[in-house]
Amino acid sequence: MSVVHRLAAGWLVDHLSFINQCGYEICDSSAHPGGVTRNSSVTSTEDCHSISTFAATPSSSDGPPYGPGDAIEKEGKRAKMRYVFREEFFDISKPHIAAAPEEQLCQGCPEVMLLLGFFLLILQKRKRKCVFNQGELDALEYHSKVRKLIWEGTLHLVQEGLKSGFLHHSTAKLSCRKNNVPQRIVCGLAELCEMAKQFPAVNESDHQAVCVLEEETSSAEQDLLSCVMENSSNCAKIIVLMGQKYLVPPKSSFLLSDISCLQPLLNYKKKYDVIVIDPPWENKSVKRSNRYNHLSSWQIKQIPVPALAAPNCLVVVWVTNRQKHLRFVKDELYPHWSVKTLAEWHWVKITTAGEFVLPLDSLHKKPYEVLVLGRVQGDVKEALRKSEGVLPIPEHQLIVSIPCSLHSHKPPLAAVLAEFIKPDVECLELFARSLQPGWTSWGNEVLKFQHIDYFTLLQNE
Repeated sequence: MSVVHRLAAGWLVDHLSFINQCGYEICDSSAHPGGVTRNSSVTSTEDCHSISTFAATPSSSDGPPYGPGDAIEKEGKRAKMRYVFREEFFDISKPHIAAAPEEQLCQGCPEVMLLLGFFLLILQKRKRKCVFNQGELDALEYHSKVRKLIWEGTLHLVQEGLKSGFLHHSTAKLSCRKNNVPQRIVCGLAELCEMAKQFPAVNESDHQAVCVLEEETSSAEQDLLSCVMENSSNCAKIIVLMGQKYLVPPKSSFLLSDISCLQPLLNYKKKYDVIVIDPPWENKSVKRSNRYNHLSSWQIKQIPVPALAAPNCLVVVWVTNRQKHLRFVKDELYPHWSVKTLAEWHWVKITTAGEFVLPLDSLHKKPYEVLVLGRVQGDVKEALRKSEGVLPIPEHQLIVSIPCSLHSHKPPLAAVLAEFIKPDVECLELFARSLQPGWTSWGNEVLKFQHIDYFTLLQNE
């Protein structure tokens, strides 16, 4: 199970286990890279001169008799192929930045909160002489309020994890695999979405909203970028895009596009009971690194959440530790979407030994991130009907996990939200970088962590 322990404070979550439980098994009939077909009749795309196309079954002249995702003939039968996410991406055995010995001793002391409060009082009285800017002062003040909850809750969950053996003090378990981790996998998904704006306009009346992933067919990027792709089968599929292979889990759907091309998602005509959003927040670090495109607050407000949300929809937004962003979500964004704020939860990042990945009281970065939960306001009767048999959202919970070493690979929320929503509800993730069964995912890098190089191929007997 992806939830290792559930306590009053929150959950200890196994992110790696969740990924591998998604069912990345290629069934007999689809053990080679497949393509897509429309819900109506399939038309040939052999004459399409697009930048690149989904690959059909490779011929023997293309190289080795098989490769990742291809079926292996064994005694005249196709062998089922199973993929697992590479374990070394979760080998966080040491903190990114270790706390000094004296800081380690006092991290759990209640007196530290009093010192933080006293320190804040002094700084606020001496603002003109202080080296901290207002944003940093706001962050210190917020940290002083949530510190005790995070420390005590994480301590209890870590203790349970150590008792059960999920967490361990040994650091040698996976260190020998470090050199095998690819430094950078170039997918070019965001660039493709940008290029798609130059494609000829799609005639909405002739173009269906959904393409179903099938086998032995192919389609051009224009089709991929103009409709929701759906894997409705019980097996994983492999698609090839710009020469790169991606795994699509069963019972999942996705739209690869940027924020200017959201219409196919609206054409999908689904209303969602859960919407999780991880916006590309604007900050100095993002601007310096040019790691990904960021959106302004105004642009984030334009996301059509009201058009996508079902009555009483649960909305969850990931927020950085900048108080400016947290205030924006609660005071502007949620009211703009007619969403009422219900709770603030925290994702706490720990090592395999149960240590914080960063010092808890670090002035630069914290070992936690914030989630703001709210519900779309609307019909009272409908809200009561949908809330029957599910627990109310607690004001504060912790999601404690070993983070992935891949940047911005957030832990899954499906398991922790399960007790607060009804089974088989429609779920949507916006600005996603990975897929999960039972969810629709959208983003200009929605397949990023589905790249086959992040997985290891196993062969079932």
